[in-house]
Amino acid sequence: MADFNSKIKSKQVDELFDAILSLKTKEECYKFFEDLCTVKEIQSFSQRLEVAKLLTQKKTYSEIENKTGASTATISRVNRSLNYGAGGYKIVLERMGISESK
Repeated sequence: MADFNSKIKSKQVDELFDAILSLKTKEECYKFFEDLCTVKEIQSFSQRLEVAKLLTQKKTYSEIENKTGASTATISRVNRSLNYGAGGYKIVLERMGISESK
């Protein structure tokens, strides 16, 4: 995992993550991310999280595409991250109470 972190690690990224971690409410998140990101970027982030959730629930690419509107390329990229990434999706999904379906 150290190699992955080294691809994005910098003082600026550390400060961004500190800023995000300082947010205390959903309303604060809305305000900060609305200022930080475009609407499309926020929608893309939320779409990827939904794709990760559905993949964890063992939904098919077709089901995910129909439910989220995500392209198969996006679904594939999220699936690759779930299986071979840094584990970030898994941490978040577990904390949200979403566990892998058997």
